[in-house]
Amino acid sequence: MGSGPPQDPTGRFSDRVQDYARHRPSYPPELIDLLREELGLRPEHVVADVGSGTGILTEMLLANGNRVFAVEPNRAMAREAVARLGADERFRDVDGRAEATGLGSGSVDLVVAAQAFHWFDAVRARDEFRRILRPQGWVVLVWNIRRVDSTAFLRDYEAFLRQWGTDYNEVSSRYRDEVALNVFFGPGGYRTRRFDYRQMFDLAGLRGRLLSSSYTPAAGDPRREPMLLALAELFERHQRDGRVAFDYDTWVYYGRLTAAGAGVS
Repeated sequence: MGSGPPQDPTGRFSDRVQDYARHRPSYPPELIDLLREELGLRPEHVVADVGSGTGILTEMLLANGNRVFAVEPNRAMAREAVARLGADERFRDVDGRAEATGLGSGSVDLVVAAQAFHWFDAVRARDEFRRILRPQGWVVLVWNIRRVDSTAFLRDYEAFLRQWGTDYNEVSSRYRDEVALNVFFGPGGYRTRRFDYRQMFDLAGLRGRLLSSSYTPAAGDPRREPMLLALAELFERHQRDGRVAFDYDTWVYYGRLTAAGAGVS
């Protein structure tokens, strides 16, 4: 897989904002602990959350006391973040993208991208992040990766997505793409950490979680209703006390970007 993103990815979630905001997972508290303990994140530091979406990670950073530039090209997603977080004076909505954030040079101490890097052009994003970071600033990339074979339900759900998804195989193959990561971080490499995370869903929640994904048929697609009927059957086979569990590996990739490329000090 190359370093470039899929063609024009910024509008993929415009018709899925409410499901995304309500049903996508947050991130484990250990992530903020990592930023504090290993990267030296302090409340006075300024953070750019690039590809911030509906503000899931932005909210955690605000709770840590940070000023956050929430950089998001999809205005429907950004409006949801503003509705939830805009009353916080440390929050700033920025209409920008990874390759052109609109932020000033040397304006932030940390750049984070949660569930978003696979949509970036790795080379252009690297150059832009280097520009906006202050000296010794860090870049942190985060993904919640759903486990696909740890339970019978998750094995069947993975098969379900491969049957009903539109471009699921293409999108999922980009998560943690080593080629793009190596291009982005450069010869100095990067560090990684992994944490456990879990969501529990009733049928309505599982439906919302499914429909929050950009690779499922949109409203009006003739496959959508049959897909939802099949989802209800899948849920009924696996539910226990009216719930099913999504288990995730939360992967964190972090390093410093230098003038010569990316590296870890």
